Amino acid sequence: MSSLPERREPFDDAQELVTQERDTKRSMLRGWRRKCPNCGSGPLMKSYLKVNDTCSVCREDLSHHRADDGPAYLTILFVGHLMAPLLHLVFVTWRPEPLTLFTIFAVGCVGLSLYLLPRLKGAIVGYQWARGMGGFGTA
Repeated sequence: MSSLPERREPFDDAQELVTQERDTKRSMLRGWRRKCPNCGSGPLMKSYLKVNDTCSVCREDLSHHRADDGPAYLTILFVGHLMAPLLHLVFVTWRPEPLTLFTIFAVGCVGLSLYLLPRLKGAIVGYQWARGMGGFGTA
């Protein structure tokens, strides 16, 4: 049994340093507001779901994000868990006409999905940036 400390590569220390300095909650809230997770001032998105390659304020490289299908899955999860009980409650309480019920809830589901999708994508990009996931840890 050796009392020597475990040998670590220099990259491991740099990776830990980058992730220790970044506050995950703050970065995710900045992403939710669709702002740069680093400075909180520059826009994160250049269109509805397209992330800027770099922040226009602090020049942080944001091209390393890999949100992929995560925001869509979370949007479906949240909208389904909010609207399904509400649909049941409305139907049991007021018994509206089926076409009326469908119209109201279809518009509500689409509206809520359109609201949540870019915000959840921003939060996921903020989480990836704060945790140094993908290429964010080496920058």
